[in-house]
Amino acid sequence: QVQLVESGGGLVQAGGSLRLSCAASGDTISSYAMGWFRQAPGKEREFVAAINRSGSIKFYPDHVKGRFTISRDNAKNTVSLELSLLKPDDTAVFYCAAATATTHGSNYYIGRAPREYDRWGQGTQVTVSS
Repeated sequence: QVQLVESGGGLVQAGGSLRLSCAASGDTISSYAMGWFRQAPGKEREFVAAINRSGSIKFYPDHVKGRFTISRDNAKNTVSLELSLLKPDDTAVFYCAAATATTHGSNYYIGRAPREYDRWGQGTQVTVSS
């Protein structure tokens, strides 16, 4: 069973940048599609980025496309999310997640909903001031 730990969150001004990291242990993530989500107080968990097993396919929703970049290093068992041109509306706890189900094992699989992921980190807080 894989365990995930996020880091890199903090307080930044609007327009600034952060790099979030997700360190995996207990299993090799090369077999899993990975994703990043965020959740602000009182709001539902929101999809922000996903990457397939090999890293050849990435997907972002329109509201973060061009500002967020997901990447992975399977040799180091890590996933990253680079945040740029940050806005106050980006303020949230950011979570990384793994899709470990066998049915999601294709290299072409990519998940865009929380229910498609079954392993989650504890989250890291990103706060963007105006």
